[in-house]
Amino acid sequence: MLEVRGVKKSFGKNAVLKGVDLSVAKGDVVAIIGASGSGKTTLLRCLNFLERADEGTLSIGGDEVNFKSVNKKEIHRLRGKTAMVFQNYCLFNNKTVLQNVTEGLIVVRKIPKQQAIEKATELLVKVGLSDKLDSYPSSLSGGQQQRVGIARAMAQSPDVILLDEPTSALDPELVGETLAVIRNVAKEGITMIIVTHEMLFAYDIANKVVFIDEGLVVEQGTPTEVLISPKEERTQRFISRFNLSSNYSI
Repeated sequence: MLEVRGVKKSFGKNAVLKGVDLSVAKGDVVAIIGASGSGKTTLLRCLNFLERADEGTLSIGGDEVNFKSVNKKEIHRLRGKTAMVFQNYCLFNNKTVLQNVTEGLIVVRKIPKQQAIEKATELLVKVGLSDKLDSYPSSLSGGQQQRVGIARAMAQSPDVILLDEPTSALDPELVGETLAVIRNVAKEGITMIIVTHEMLFAYDIANKVVFIDEGLVVEQGTPTEVLISPKEERTQRFISRFNLSSNYSI
């Protein structure tokens, strides 16, 4: 489904990604974990071409490009296969909830307006916002705004949904409702890559966990392998902060 090989990215003299390899199968829910500054979000942004990687290859559904030589047409084609959910929502404040979801369908995908409205309404019902269709983002809680972002991503029918710390901007009492929506999306078999600092959530939702440290994949495997019984010392040090073993029996 999605594969990256040898991805490198530097900002000036600061090497953020130092040769990352990652394979994601159709229907996978992959949680990417690691300390702040480890390269997690940069990797996600490179997958969506919000950042241009310096080296490496990206393949989505067999469509492969080289980051060094990729052109605008290829970027547009590959970007159309992914959808991004941002940590700070990135909604259009001058548009209603419904319009935020239909905008990409009508303008980018050229779907007839009524068909776009029907699809958007169905998705907003799924994320629990059936009573907010005509509301504006400024009147919504952070959790509700994030649910609009999730519905907007699903509306694009992408091959892969990329979620960048989807709960990091939320007040603690709003985190649960957003995580519940993401769990429901995962149950539909939608392929997702989630950068998260919520370790219990990663354990519950992911079938694969990837630990990145200092721009490299240090360890990857099932949630139990990485979060409960990690093999690498660097993973062990990171995981020890969260005391997950007391919450789950092996």
